Amino acid sequence: MHSEDRKDLIQEIIVQLWRSFDQYNDKYKYTTWMYRIALNVAISFYRRENRRKQLTNPLPDNIFDLADENNGGETGKQISYLNQFIGELKELDKALVLLYLEEKSQQEIAEITGISETNVSTRIGRIKKILKQKFASLNA
Repeated sequence: MHSEDRKDLIQEIIVQLWRSFDQYNDKYKYTTWMYRIALNVAISFYRRENRRKQLTNPLPDNIFDLADENNGGETGKQISYLNQFIGELKELDKALVLLYLEEKSQQEIAEITGISETNVSTRIGRIKKILKQKFASLNA
């Protein structure tokens, strides 16, 4: 994602937060409510941009390469592979693993994504297993 796309996404998230403020439910933490709106806007934004770019030009292979290019060595390679593998996941699974990596609790992840805590736990367990298998296949 280019810096201009990021700026557009941030602006869209702010607009949607502002529009949704009247619908805020006190039973959720304010940050959880914000996360959920931001996540939904980001997914919608990504889908819309993805469709638009597919019509104009193909996506580059490294679109999900979020690793710091200055980070070298084995750790840098592992981070690069992790980002690549996360990029290959389904959208909900990407969101789950990114929230997990941000050290959100299962309860917070459930509230943000709108799925049960049990489902969060099960899906994260499956995602971990998939990622381990992908890393193992690199070393084989």
